[in-house]
Amino acid sequence: MFESLTESLGNVFRKLAGRGRLTEKNIEEGLREVRTALLAADVNYKVVKEFIDRVTKKAVGQDVIKTIRPAEQIVKIVHDELCELMGPVDHDIPWAPKGPTVIMMVGLQGSGKTTTTGKLAKHLQKRGKKPLLVAADMIRPAAVEQLKTLGAANDIPVYAEAAGRPVKICDRGIKHAEEKGHDVVVLDTQGRLHIDQEMMNELKEIKEKVKPHQIYFVIDGASGQDAVNSARQFNDTLSVDGIIVTKLDGDARAGATLSCKAVTGKPIKFLGVGEKMENLEEFHPERMAGRILGMGDVVSLVEKAQEAIDQEQAAKFRDKIKKDELNLADFLAQLQQMKKMGPIKGLMKMLPGPLADMAGEIDENEVKHAEAIIQSMTPQERESPEILSGGRKQRIAKGCGRPVQEVNSLLKQFDDARKMLRQLKKGKGGLGALFQGFGR
Repeated sequence: MFESLTESLGNVFRKLAGRGRLTEKNIEEGLREVRTALLAADVNYKVVKEFIDRVTKKAVGQDVIKTIRPAEQIVKIVHDELCELMGPVDHDIPWAPKGPTVIMMVGLQGSGKTTTTGKLAKHLQKRGKKPLLVAADMIRPAAVEQLKTLGAANDIPVYAEAAGRPVKICDRGIKHAEEKGHDVVVLDTQGRLHIDQEMMNELKEIKEKVKPHQIYFVIDGASGQDAVNSARQFNDTLSVDGIIVTKLDGDARAGATLSCKAVTGKPIKFLGVGEKMENLEEFHPERMAGRILGMGDVVSLVEKAQEAIDQEQAAKFRDKIKKDELNLADFLAQLQQMKKMGPIKGLMKMLPGPLADMAGEIDENEVKHAEAIIQSMTPQERESPEILSGGRKQRIAKGCGRPVQEVNSLLKQFDDARKMLRQLKKGKGGLGALFQGFGR
């Protein structure tokens, strides 16, 4: 996410670093470029002005100018101000002391509201809650069916009616949840392609009738200032409790994420970072600031790994590396574990600096092809790839629909990886010491 903004800011800071000692003049020149980069990312112009004023006030001073690496100080100041702009952290959902906690989802059509409703229910389900989804978007064609499909695929019950007024459907849905023992109700309310008074009146009626404990506005992270203006209007009418920013798996322009907290005064609760139901993250401003400034987000990467990877299987994998017994079956298992964490490009972008830059070189299809090739092998071939003769490779290639050259290429890559692991194990210090310590 934010590739364009990250690249622009990176260029600015590299120029500052190349100036040696910084002066008030070239600091101000650099911050003018930061201002341009933020405006190009569609950040609200008032937010940009206030942000640059704060950074300038902190950066233009003797303490910064006289430091050994002043450009790094500027990066630190920008990082801290980004955290201030988007923060503080607020993932808290106040639970109702009695009966189900009701969460009302609002937003424009096309923002990903219905999908996000399902993702939030999934997120809560994984944390021990018993959610019920209520399909109250009676405007968009197939919205009810979409929510039913999401619920069925993730073992989350959905309350739906073929027709009716949304306020009545929400009310009856909550009563249904009480009868069935659900502790959370997530209301998927109606959206429009634009804000109109009829839409707002319907949402106000739902709020007054069911009195939700939380109202979340779902905003399309790629839609810039238009979405921020919508957030302001929704907040003025409904007094939302939090914001969920969606569609951040692509190169979103960042405007919504950087502006909506400042414009509405309401916290960003979650981020939608992919199409899968698991791709909803709690929002951490310091991690987001790190991603924007090219510092990576290793903490979130580790959390994804801890959640997705089978620790027992990982321990067996380490033992096989230690004993030099790694085979293609193990390689396939690791590929499948990584897929649970999300798209590899997205994972690479969480790494700092040049490692994140390599994400653009990764072809997700190559991973799928590698998986298909290995799955076309017999168990014996996966365990002992050295037995793969020309005839066997032809059979494998035919079975997975890939050219035999790709089979050979995968086998070579696997062989090279094993050789590298052997060399690392023999090395002294660094990674060698790490491998020598496996299993202790």
